[in-house]
Amino acid sequence: MKTPSWIPQSNFYHIYPLGMFGAPKKNDFSSPVEYRLDILYSWLDHLEWLGVNTIYLGPIFESEKHGYDTMDYFKIDRRLGDETSFKKLADEIHRRDMRIILDGVFNHVGRSHFAFRDVQMKGQNSDYASWFAGLEFNRQSPLGDPFTYATWDGHFSLPKLNLKKPTVREYLLSAVRYWMDTWQIDGLRLDAADCLDFEFIEDLNKLTKGINPDFWLMGEVVHGNYSNWAKTGHLDSVTNYECYKGLYSSLNDENYFEIAYALNRQFGPSGIYRDLFLYNFVDNHDVNRIGSQLTNSDHLFPLYGLLFTMPGVPSVYYGSEWGIPGKRTQYTDEALRPPVDLNTVMNNGPFPALPGFIKKLISLRKIYPALSEGGYEEVLVQHKIFVFRRTLAGKTIYVMLNASDQEYVLGNIGLSTNSAWKDVLNDEQINSNQMESLMIPSYSIRILVSNEISPE
Repeated sequence: MKTPSWIPQSNFYHIYPLGMFGAPKKNDFSSPVEYRLDILYSWLDHLEWLGVNTIYLGPIFESEKHGYDTMDYFKIDRRLGDETSFKKLADEIHRRDMRIILDGVFNHVGRSHFAFRDVQMKGQNSDYASWFAGLEFNRQSPLGDPFTYATWDGHFSLPKLNLKKPTVREYLLSAVRYWMDTWQIDGLRLDAADCLDFEFIEDLNKLTKGINPDFWLMGEVVHGNYSNWAKTGHLDSVTNYECYKGLYSSLNDENYFEIAYALNRQFGPSGIYRDLFLYNFVDNHDVNRIGSQLTNSDHLFPLYGLLFTMPGVPSVYYGSEWGIPGKRTQYTDEALRPPVDLNTVMNNGPFPALPGFIKKLISLRKIYPALSEGGYEEVLVQHKIFVFRRTLAGKTIYVMLNASDQEYVLGNIGLSTNSAWKDVLNDEQINSNQMESLMIPSYSIRILVSNEISPE
């Protein structure tokens, strides 16, 4: 599958709207519309300053609680706004040359969805009985229904749709067609993509690419061979959970060998995903915030340094550019999805230097295409030291990471002494007599570019 033309240079910002904008935890389906999505207008200048060019919005459609229990695919959640207000917001985002990605929740719906309600009322006589997977009328569900049904991960609040049913597929595709026609969205992140029927994904691909060949389809896949989804023509990309784990645990365990192994396996000279732009992240709405996940907060800088220089599509989760904390509990994910006030976090964020650092990394990805599109090759790995290079069209950039509390002096790692080099992240010229004893400061990253490489 051909990667959409804009993806290699994309820098994502992931927002969970119901949490970020402080919506009530439950939808009563009767309260007046609250235009909380309009708060995003005040964030757009910050996102432009940061260098973000793609905004990924978590669920925005009418739902019961958390957004992944959809009630109406054609209506903006009343806790966030309405269709007209979102149209204005989408137009403003596009006016700023940013793209919009929405969450597509197609594996399941909420119990308030009209089709499930009809089954509750009419039982086997419902015209929608065939819309749900595993529907059985010979026993009760744990929630007291006179029938049981398949669910997502055992949660009976999330009845699983029967995506093999043509009318179900057409219903969902009509919603996507509406989103594309009305708001000109640029892509979808498919929730629970590893649970979706491949025929449905194929139909979705045909629809979206037929309307817009540059439309992006990315799937949430936690385990398995990513090629099953992204190299078979079904999806453009998937979530890179393999590297997500290695990104933080290689720092917590003082073991860069872990993430180095994953990156070489995925993107090295014989890498199995060399042709894919996987979706990379250090946290999201389902996992602990990186500000709480790292045991040493000084590692935030080498961590984000790696995120924005490794192959793939980098994404920042809202508020984590300041390193705000948040840990899930056995009972709730609310701490991962808190309201965040822009003025408050800009003035009192835990790590005020981190946004500027991320801004610089994003700018370098835009200036030097090798960082966003180049091949990957490991150069040096130690427990707290990691060096690799990215190469594009014969031009090579070296990335050097130090996770130690001590500065580290590199030996000869193959940099040509016939070329003049510059650390473009730290704006430092490197002379040829420094090559044999190049120093990486503690908890830092160097990005070395030959002066022969001109910015683009």
